[in-house]
Amino acid sequence: MAKQKEPLVTHIYTADPSAHVFNGKIYVYPSHDLEHDGEDNDEGDEYQMEDYHILSMDNVDAPCIDNGEALNMRDVPWVSKQMWAPDCAEKNGKYYLYFPARDKDLRFHIGVAVSDSPVGPFKPEPDYEKWQTGEFVENPAEIPADAKALGPQVAKLTDDMLQFAEAPQEITILDENGEPLKAGDEDRRYFEGPWMHKYNGKYYLSYSTGTTHYLVYAIGDSPKGPFTYAGRILEPVIGWTTHHSIVEYEGKWYLFYHDSSLSGGVNHRRCVKFRELKYDENGKIITMKPYED
Repeated sequence: MAKQKEPLVTHIYTADPSAHVFNGKIYVYPSHDLEHDGEDNDEGDEYQMEDYHILSMDNVDAPCIDNGEALNMRDVPWVSKQMWAPDCAEKNGKYYLYFPARDKDLRFHIGVAVSDSPVGPFKPEPDYEKWQTGEFVENPAEIPADAKALGPQVAKLTDDMLQFAEAPQEITILDENGEPLKAGDEDRRYFEGPWMHKYNGKYYLSYSTGTTHYLVYAIGDSPKGPFTYAGRILEPVIGWTTHHSIVEYEGKWYLFYHDSSLSGGVNHRRCVKFRELKYDENGKIITMKPYED
């Protein structure tokens, strides 16, 4: 087995990995952290990401290859900065790269770009986006701790993979008593980085808790939920953010994630890693500590 828990690449800083298996190979779609000494603030200005580099491995024992720049913000007319966590899907031999980025008014949109190859280059299409209320809110009110926590959004795409086929809806995550998780339940409630995979007929929604730095998951019978909280996947890593993906390859499951170990703990200089993920006899994911076997 390849050396797990080590950075996939060390010549650039990478984060937010979305891993997929296409044509028998593993492809990883990460953010690209630029090295700089700029401001670090609550607006996330320290994350200066302007392009995407697609990583690939012939198998889990093979070296990881950086396939070069696949898309740059200069290629997307509406983007001003911060091309954050991307993902990719394949349909009918076409590859669709989805990415969030700030427009000229510094509002986040979701863009999509298309390629004939899983490593690009990708040609951007017009953007599409949706806010929770249907319109942009400059300074949304803080959610009370005892109120229902916000969940991620889900929507089916049109056949061309370029638009929503339906209005996005919020996914509900329940506790062990069937009640929605509360906003103040920072060890379990959704914060960012949703990922979904299917195991033994069940859907697993995994995500980051943000402030408490856990990767956790919930299980449901439908990709639209509801989901019931089931436990932790990964304990906190070096660095503030925790963002991941889960993929099956040749009968085994793998967790791709990032930390800031390559930069000695600088939050905006991260590195992508992976390790094997295991389930118990009841389908529960066995919790992992990032720096232990």
